[in-house]
Amino acid sequence: MELIQVEKISKALSDVNRLKLLQYMQKNQGKVECTKACNLLDLAQPSISHHVKRLVEASLINKHKIGRNYSYTLNHEVWDNYILRLKNL
Repeated sequence: MELIQVEKISKALSDVNRLKLLQYMQKNQGKVECTKACNLLDLAQPSISHHVKRLVEASLINKHKIGRNYSYTLNHEVWDNYILRLKNL
């Protein structure tokens, strides 16, 4: 993993709302639906979309469209590579 990707992931992890979302996903078998995220963070839908977009752009989560809704899953490969890269700095 290149350092630019490490930086992007680190910036994505620098917000408490995104950390809460990831923590919830970890406890929920690595998955969350957009409607659950709104209830979890007590934020407006546009704010949730912003936070989710940052996590998707950092490749920390994957987006899946199901009908009109989206669900998200943790990208375990990127997480593992990120942790490994941090250990080897």
